[in-house]
Amino acid sequence: MSAHIVYDSAPLGSVVRYSDGIPKPPERFRKKVAAWGRRNSVGRLIRKEPPRERATYTSPACFTLHEGDFGQAGTIVVSVRRTYTVDSELRFEIVERPAIGMVRILQDVGDSPELLHLAKDREAAERWLASNRYSRAFLEEVTADEVGADVVEGRTAA
Repeated sequence: MSAHIVYDSAPLGSVVRYSDGIPKPPERFRKKVAAWGRRNSVGRLIRKEPPRERATYTSPACFTLHEGDFGQAGTIVVSVRRTYTVDSELRFEIVERPAIGMVRILQDVGDSPELLHLAKDREAAERWLASNRYSRAFLEEVTADEVGADVVEGRTAA
């Protein structure tokens, strides 16, 4: 599916796989494998931004995937996030959607909220929020109405 469909139909917290359709090179070609990995991976959808129109430029709608955090001893040193515009040539696939009862911890940033964490229930979300202080964070539960609308409209995970 296209990036535009992911932007329109995937809820925050969904796991999205993306690919350029090129087969993975043999492991002995380390640089080629690394380059291939930058265009073929999986991440959690954490942000959707609407198109912007300014006096000097126009940017299309885009979304951001969180691919992972790297560090040690509980300290995150690098957080890998990739942002794609809706006109990206890559192919995307929604692998998993948030389940009913899960709770999104969101933060208002600019025009759209950003997913900070996806908890299995409200109690886990409140524990996470108590140990990770964010000034503009709020909770949003995944409801049966949201999941039901996805099923009715044909937006089930691939």
